[in-house]
Amino acid sequence: MVIKKSFLLLFVFLQGMAGIYAQTNSQQKSPFLTEGNALQAGMSSERLDRIDEMLAAAVAENTIPGAVALIARKGKIIFHEAYGQSNAGGEKLQKDAIFRIASQSKAITSTAVMMLWEEGKFQLDDPISKYIPEFKNPQVLVNFRYADTTYTTRPASREITIRHLLTHTSGLGYGVIDGDERMEMIYHKAGTTDLFTAEDVKIKDVVLKLAKLPLHHNPGEKYTYSLGLDVLGYFVEIMSGMTFEAFLQERLFGPLGMEDTGFYLPASKAERLVSIQHKVNDQWEDYPNTFYDVDYPVKGAKTFFSGGAGLSSTAKDYATFLQMYLNGGELNGKRFLSRTTISTMMADQTLELYGGADQHYGLAFGVLTKRGQAKGGLGSPGTFVWGGYFNTQYFADPQEEIIGIIMKQTQGGTGDQTAWKFKQMVGAAVDD
Repeated sequence: MVIKKSFLLLFVFLQGMAGIYAQTNSQQKSPFLTEGNALQAGMSSERLDRIDEMLAAAVAENTIPGAVALIARKGKIIFHEAYGQSNAGGEKLQKDAIFRIASQSKAITSTAVMMLWEEGKFQLDDPISKYIPEFKNPQVLVNFRYADTTYTTRPASREITIRHLLTHTSGLGYGVIDGDERMEMIYHKAGTTDLFTAEDVKIKDVVLKLAKLPLHHNPGEKYTYSLGLDVLGYFVEIMSGMTFEAFLQERLFGPLGMEDTGFYLPASKAERLVSIQHKVNDQWEDYPNTFYDVDYPVKGAKTFFSGGAGLSSTAKDYATFLQMYLNGGELNGKRFLSRTTISTMMADQTLELYGGADQHYGLAFGVLTKRGQAKGGLGSPGTFVWGGYFNTQYFADPQEEIIGIIMKQTQGGTGDQTAWKFKQMVGAAVDD
C-alpha cells in the first residue's frame, strides 16, 4: 500500500508539473477558424471560381486523381473544396479526408521543440550530445567501398547542435531518399527507418542507430535535408518525459482542436484516409508497398512517432496550425509560442547555405524574401511554406493574412501543375 501511495503521489506531482508547462492563457483571443465569405475577407469570389475551375480541370485532364484545397483569410475559411477520387476504386474525395502529410510533420516537430525552448530547458546551440550522449564525437564520411559498403571517416570539426538539427545543417542524411547513393547504402545496412513503418519500431531505436553513422559533412557547413527532425522528436521525449505522440496531443493538437491529426488513425477514421495513387498506363492505381508501408497510419504496431514524416492530417486541421502562427503564436486565448519566438523561427538561420536570394530557411519553414516576391506568384515577403513527400503543399502569408493548402496523395510523375497555379491564383484573388 505504501508503494502504491508513493507512486500515486509521484504521478500527481508529474501531472502537476506538466500543467505548469502547458500552453498558457493569453491576453489575446483569436477565434478558431470559421467559415466566411470572399467579400468579408477582401477576396474576389469570381477569381476564387477560377481556382475551382483549375482544380476541376486538373482532375478531368488526369494530371491528379483528386485534391482537397483550402483558402483562409483573416481567420475565415473562404474556400474549401474536394475534387476527384480518394482511391483507385473511384470513391469520391471528401473535404474532411485525411492525408499523410509526411514532411509537413517537420514544422509541427519544430514547434514542439521551441515550446520546450521557451521553458528554458536548453539553448539552440547546445550540442545534442548533451541530451543524447550517443551523438558525442561525430564522424564525417571520407571513403566508401561499394563492394562491401565499408567506409572510413574523420572526426567532424564540431558537435551537432539543436540548431543544426532544426535547419538541416547537421550533416545527417535521409536514408533511401538521400540523393547520395553511398549514404543510402550505409543507412539501409544500419536498418534506419526513413519515413514510417508498420513494424514495432520506436523513434529512440532509429535515433540511436543514426548516432553511429557518418555525416555527409561537418555540422553547420552545408544544408542537407535529413532525419534531424526525427532526432528532435526523440529529444522532445527526453526533455518532456512523455512520448512524442502524447506531447503533441496534450500540448498542440488537443488545445488547437486538431482532432484529425496524429501518427495513427483509430478504426473509426480509417475510411477517411486517402490512398496513395500513381499512374500506370495513364490510369490511376493505388500505390503498392515499397520501402514504406502504405497502410502505415491504420495498421501495424503503431509505435513509431516520426518527427520528420509520420503525421497524417486534414486540410482544416493544418490550416488551424498555420493560423496559430499567423496570430503570432496564439489561438482561442491560448498562447503556444510567443511572437518573439516566431520572429526568431522565421529569421534566416542558414544564410547562404539554403535557397539563394529568393527564399531562406528558418527553424521550421522556408521563408520568402523580397527578392522572391519579385519573381511573382509566391506571396509577400515573410510567406512561409513547405510540403510533403506525397504531394501536399501549404503556404501562409502573414502580410496578407492568407493561408493556402492543397492536399493530394500521389507518387511519380503525373504532369501535376496545381501547386504553383494554386498559390499564384490565390494571390491574384486578393481584392481589397
